[in-house]
Amino acid sequence: MPASAGPSGTPPPGRVPRTPDAQRTTRRDAGNGGGRTGPRSPRRRPAPVLKPWVLPAAIGALSVLLAIIVFGFVLGGSDGDDAANAETAAATVAERKPPPPPELPRGGRELLPDFRVVSFAGAPQDPELGELGVGGSLRKAVGRLEQQGKAYARKTRPTLPALQLISTVVHAAPGADGKYAMHQPRSVIARHLREARRAKALLILDVQPGRHPFTTETKRLRRWLREPDVALALDPEWRMAEGQVPGQVIGSVGAAELQASLNEVARTVRKYDLPPKLVLVHRFTENMVRGLSSVRVPREVRAVMSIDGVGDRANKEAKYRQLSRDLPKDWRVGFKLFYREDREAGGLMTPRQVMALRPRPDVVMYE
Repeated sequence: MPASAGPSGTPPPGRVPRTPDAQRTTRRDAGNGGGRTGPRSPRRRPAPVLKPWVLPAAIGALSVLLAIIVFGFVLGGSDGDDAANAETAAATVAERKPPPPPELPRGGRELLPDFRVVSFAGAPQDPELGELGVGGSLRKAVGRLEQQGKAYARKTRPTLPALQLISTVVHAAPGADGKYAMHQPRSVIARHLREARRAKALLILDVQPGRHPFTTETKRLRRWLREPDVALALDPEWRMAEGQVPGQVIGSVGAAELQASLNEVARTVRKYDLPPKLVLVHRFTENMVRGLSSVRVPREVRAVMSIDGVGDRANKEAKYRQLSRDLPKDWRVGFKLFYREDREAGGLMTPRQVMALRPRPDVVMYE
């Protein structure tokens, strides 16, 4: 019969009651050969010893965490702060952008065919030199020019007024250098440029070179041609070869000299990122421009052949048809009127009559 507990819950005979601690002690004692008989007291662990590198590392980690919190607070600021930050960033970017390229006096960078140019020509030294010298007041001349230009304006093509100053004036006397020409003082050119800018107009520097090559004169005007509102006009009638005297012969220019002058203008346009620049060439006989078909107009230049014949309407129209008929395709055409000489020859053509010409002129000049 197996042993069992008595009625009072006492252990059966021969067994000793074992508490959990007693059980653990018995097992430990058995493992240790019974050397210890009582319960084992809890073992104390030694206090942790910090290594010398632990504290700086902890401080560094805490600093990084603090920086992240602050940065997140800044980025998570109010909408007003975000807008202010965005505006500041946009302003910074705008400051870094290059300035816009220069434009023409009345906007844009394409002169022809966007505008039709209407100009007054002359010089202040003598009314006989043209309309700019008439009346003594440059500002009044500009006012008359504005009125004259209105007749040529169209909704699809506005007019751009221009002051055509004779900047190199041919002389009958050879002068100190023997070149039969004098140059306008810088102050005179500057004054005309100021008036042109006040009226949002072009300034065209007209060259009557005498015995100066056009190339030399074009380079001499480089200081002015680098401006976006300054153009050039070349007058071969007054281009004298050695031994020729102005007024005794009609001058002329060859293809090589004309090409070199156009190339010089083109270099200036490229260097200063200017709008394509107007270059006028005056002409009233076939021989005034020799070898025109071999001249190549650079893409930085808008070349215009101005038909300058003096006379009544019938003669002027006949000359215009003759000299504009065989122009190379990269040349546009201009038309010149003379207030006094044309009236004396039979009558000044009206703007309506000028606009009836075919091809319709891109540049209309009054002298």
